[in-house]
Amino acid sequence: QVQLVESGGGLVQTGGSLRLSCAASRSIVSPNTVYWYRQAPGKQREPVGGITSDGVTNYTPSVKGRFTISRDNDKNTVYLQMNSLKPEDTAVYYCAIKFPLQSEQYWGQGTQVTVSS
Repeated sequence: QVQLVESGGGLVQTGGSLRLSCAASRSIVSPNTVYWYRQAPGKQREPVGGITSDGVTNYTPSVKGRFTISRDNDKNTVYLQMNSLKPEDTAVYYCAIKFPLQSEQYWGQGTQVTVSS
């Protein structure tokens, strides 16, 4: 098992930036993929993007070019750099990790991001 803790959320104006962190309770050097999701009020949780242990990333189209996912395996931490934020990016952001051959994902508790217009 692994526990994930997100941090870095907050209130920012349109066009601003935030960097979210997802800290794991143990080493995440082993093969895995870390995903970022978000859930806006009244909406379903949706994927934002992910990063493999090799550093390969993918993004949902609405954030591509504005958001960047990176990881520091020495710190057991994955980051979500969010630039050019828009009000529609307002949501609770979650990270999750999945290991090969395991069906479940381990989730963090989420961090609130609010973008004011």
